[in-house]
Order: sequence, then C-alpha cells, then structure tokens
Amino acid sequence: MTALTATPSDLHARALTAAAAAAEVLPAATPLAVGTPAAGATEACRDFAGAAVAELHLPGAPRIAVLVGAELVAALAGSPLGGLDLAAATQPALTAAAEALGVGCGAAREVSVDLVDADLGGPFTLVPLEGAGATAGALLVSAAAVAAVEAVRGPEVPISPLPTGSLSPTPASRGIEMLHGVDMEVTVELGRARLTVRELLALSPGEVLELDRAAGSPADLLVNGRLIARGEVVVVDEDFGLRITEIVDETTAG
Repeated sequence: MTALTATPSDLHARALTAAAAAAEVLPAATPLAVGTPAAGATEACRDFAGAAVAELHLPGAPRIAVLVGAELVAALAGSPLGGLDLAAATQPALTAAAEALGVGCGAAREVSVDLVDADLGGPFTLVPLEGAGATAGALLVSAAAVAAVEAVRGPEVPISPLPTGSLSPTPASRGIEMLHGVDMEVTVELGRARLTVRELLALSPGEVLELDRAAGSPADLLVNGRLIARGEVVVVDEDFGLRITEIVDETTAG
C-alpha cells in the first residue's frame, strides 16, 4: 500500500487556512492573526504552556493540535468559577480548524507540550497565532492530516489565500475577560440523595426517590460542580428554566 504524502507547500497552505479559522475562536487577550507557517519542531512547542490534540474524522485518525501561552493557562486555572479545562476551552478552535480542512474532529484532550509532537505522529506545520505583538498560541497540522484530507476531499478543496499578521493589535484585556467566549456546562440541581448499591439496583420505573431538599426550596446552579447561584424553577414555553434569586459567593456557599 502506498503511503499518503503531502508536499510542504500543500501542508503549509492547508495549515494556514485552518489556523485562520482557529484564531477566530481561540480565547485570547486580543484578536489573533496568523503568522508565517513553518516546519514544526519539538523546541518550538516547548515555548508554550499548554497543548490540546484532537483526531480528525478521517481514515487513520490523523491529528491536529493547538498550543497556548502561559496567560491563557493561568486565566483558566485562576477563574472565579474554579479551574477550567484547557481541552474544553480549546475545543472550538480545534473544531473550527478541522472544519476549515473540510472534515470534523473528535473531542479535544490535553497533552504535555513536550509530547505533542510525538502525539501528532510525524512531520507537522506550526502556524503561530499572534496578538498584540506577541505569540499567544499556535496551530499544529500534521502531514498525515493533510495527506488524508487530500485523499478524501481531493485537491479541489478550496484554499483561500490569507494574509499573515493582518489584525491590528488592540489594548489587551486580562484575567476573566480572556475567557468570555469559553463555553461552560451549567447544571441545575434540585437536590441529592444517598443510596446503597442494593437500593440503586432495586430502582424501577414509577418509584419515587426522596431528595434532601424541601418542596419549594431554591434549586442550585452549578458550573463545573461549583455552586454559583440559586433560583426558582420556572416553565418557559414548554421547557424548564431557572429564575435567579441569589448569587452565591464564597462566604455564603455553605
């Protein structure tokens, strides 16, 4: 069987297109512009503080990756909502990059920056993502990924010519403002109960499970398992909703 290959020019052009899409949604202090693509190297990856990888929905599951700087890693770790997941925060960027290549991708997973090049499984292109005069991140696209795209989609997949470094820097905003575009999973909890394994196995349709919350008590609003608010359950059209009645801070969360 002949191995799939991609020329350096194909690899750089596809990586540039994917990086431009990723730059639009990667959390950053300022708007990001794509830099000049270059052959990837382990040493270049180590200049960053975090990395996430996703497999493309293609034969052989080739991979792409995104690298981020210390500022985003610190903002995620120090969020007022508790430590946020780097993989979840970078998933939109990886998804956008994959879609720019003409395919989908799987769930992002965080990897060590020292191992991300090995995780890609071969040669790759690194496209810097630059903001306010500094490199805030990078997109890595493996040669195997481009070869697989070429094999499935064909060379006629459009590759838009993109300017590099085209965005004008804007005044930087720090901390939580970097994370304003990060998707969060919000859970409303009506109450809790403790059961033994035997009781769990004995559950059947129609059985009523008693919770530790009195009728009419407010429900809890949690983000990443952390209580941030309480409210009243309401009906909006045909869906349930929560009317916020109290914002919970650290002194009242108990």
